[in-house]
This record gives sequence, C-alpha cells and structure tokens, in this order.
Amino acid sequence: MHHSNARLLVVIALLVIAPDADAEPIVGVSWSNFQEERWKTDEAALREALEAGGARYLSADAQSSSEKQIADIESLLTRGAEVLIVVAQDADALVPAVMLARAAGVPVIAYDRLIEQPGVFYLSFDNREVGRLQARAIQELVPRGRYVFIKGSAQDPNSEFVHQGQLDVLGPAIAAGEIENVGEQYVDGWLPELAQRIMEQLLTANQGRIDAVVCSNDGMAGGVAAALAGAGIQGVPVSGQDGDHAALARVARGTQAVSVWKDARALGRRAARVALALREGKAPASLEGAVRWDKGPRGLAVDAILLEPLPVTREQLGRVVDAGWVPKETVCRGTEANPPPVCLEYTQQ
Repeated sequence: MHHSNARLLVVIALLVIAPDADAEPIVGVSWSNFQEERWKTDEAALREALEAGGARYLSADAQSSSEKQIADIESLLTRGAEVLIVVAQDADALVPAVMLARAAGVPVIAYDRLIEQPGVFYLSFDNREVGRLQARAIQELVPRGRYVFIKGSAQDPNSEFVHQGQLDVLGPAIAAGEIENVGEQYVDGWLPELAQRIMEQLLTANQGRIDAVVCSNDGMAGGVAAALAGAGIQGVPVSGQDGDHAALARVARGTQAVSVWKDARALGRRAARVALALREGKAPASLEGAVRWDKGPRGLAVDAILLEPLPVTREQLGRVVDAGWVPKETVCRGTEANPPPVCLEYTQQ
C-alpha cells in the first residue's frame, strides 16, 4: 500500500467541516474499471442525474487495481468529494480508505458491490435473485444432465451471492442426482478471455460431455460461447447477466439461453438520489426503498436498497427493446432463419 494513512487522516480532517448546504454538492465516484460494457451505462445515468440535481461529478478509474483505487479514493477526498460512491475492485482491500472517509463524516455508498462495513450504504440489485433466475432458465431447458458453473471473481462478494442463488434452485436436483456438477471455477476479474480458457479446459476434462453452463455474467458467457463454438458444440444453454448488447444478440440467435437484465440506468439514477439525500444529512433508513440487510459474508446489518432484476430469454427480448435499452437491429441482425418474437416484424421488412 503506497499511500500513507497518516497523510490521508490529515486530508480528511480538513473535510470534517459539514458541507455548506447551499454550495454545489460534490460527489466522487471511484470505478473499479470500465472493461465491462455496463459500467459506461451506469456512469452516463449517474452523471446525468447528479448534474440535473445541481451536483458536481468527480470520477476516477482504478483500472482493476486495488492499490490505484485506494489512491483514487484519497484523491477524490482531497478534491472535495462530500459523498463517495465506490464500485469496489476488492472490498477488503478498500476498508482502511473507506473507514477513514466515514470517520471524516463523508457518506460512502457501495455501488453494486458490497463493502461490508458499518455505516456504508449498499446499493445494488438482488444478486442472489440473479442467480436464481439464471438457474431456473437453464433448469427449465435441461432438467437433468451434466452442468458446469462459471463463477465470477473470488474477490467480488457478488460472485458468492449469485452462486448461492443458483444453488437455491439447483441444489435439490444436485442432491437427487438429477444434475451432476462436473466442474466449477472462479474467473479472476470476470474476464471473458479467462472464462473461455477455463471452459475449453472443462470441455477437455469432460470429453465435451457438458449439457448446460450456469455462467454468472454476459462477458464470461461470450467466452463460454466462443469455447463451445470452437469445439463444434451446439445447443448447450448458457446463462449470463447484465443485458450486454452482444449477449442479447446471442439470446436472439439461440447461443445464450438467458441474460438477467439489471437496468444500470435505474441503478445510476438511484445512486445520484441517494448521494444527494445523504449529503443533505437525511438518515439512510429514511430513504425510499431502504431496508436493513444482513446477508453479507459477515452478517453485518447495513442500510441497503436492492433493485429487482429481470430475466431476458428469446421470448422476453421485447422488454429490453421497448425499454430503449438496446436497438432492435442490434438484437435482430442475423436471426432471419429463426427469429425470436421481437424480430418477426424486423425480418419481414
């Protein structure tokens, strides 16, 4: 850790003075990275909502480095951030920086990824439900068979929440011997190319005998789809989440069974509202939709808002098109031979 805690304490001692209620609010956002398509969507919605609320948006991109993210948080505080929104690269590594911010009276919002510390507000989707929705969609297609689980980063608490949800649904069938778990792997950084390599290894280890892939996000599902295609294997259902445009196109073409859509625009807008309310001194528990939530690894009760995710299969693609999330041509291009319902009109044009 290159930064000095003592220096950071001095920096944030200067911030303890309560913000001037009439001055322009300053909200600092520390992003873990922008490698996944969805973060650009979150950022655009969050920034627009903050600026519409009269606030100044400060941001930093940690480029998937915990050390850089610690330095970024320090920098955002020295630049005057009165509220901190953090997409954690590694929640445990960030604890000292986050707790010093809290000690200085700066509200901290853990955005989409839990930072399980007292007084840190948690804003995300119901990630365990994401896993349940993925598992239900796959189990409906393959009620019996050989499954593999492609999990997210071991450093991201969401990986466990999603996998717990998958097992909520599939656990009984695994216990009954209807579903055989023939391989499960974490994927560092949720990296698609690493997911592809892991899937290739699992295919080799199982002589290609894999019936379903419960994959935890869309980026990795792209890697899994590439590995299956490379092995000449068709018809193996794959799950994902995030509503990435490429994934929705795979759903339309039948190479991905489901993407669980979490409308990042809604999450970004809600984060702006929460940040401005906390900056005004409103009690976290008083915010609309706030609950006390204690399902993290340590069981610590935190104030949280969890938005509802939606599963998108071929039949439900119209929902994301109608919501303006994805253009119809992005989804429908190349589906003429076997169009999903939303593309019937498109292919007849």
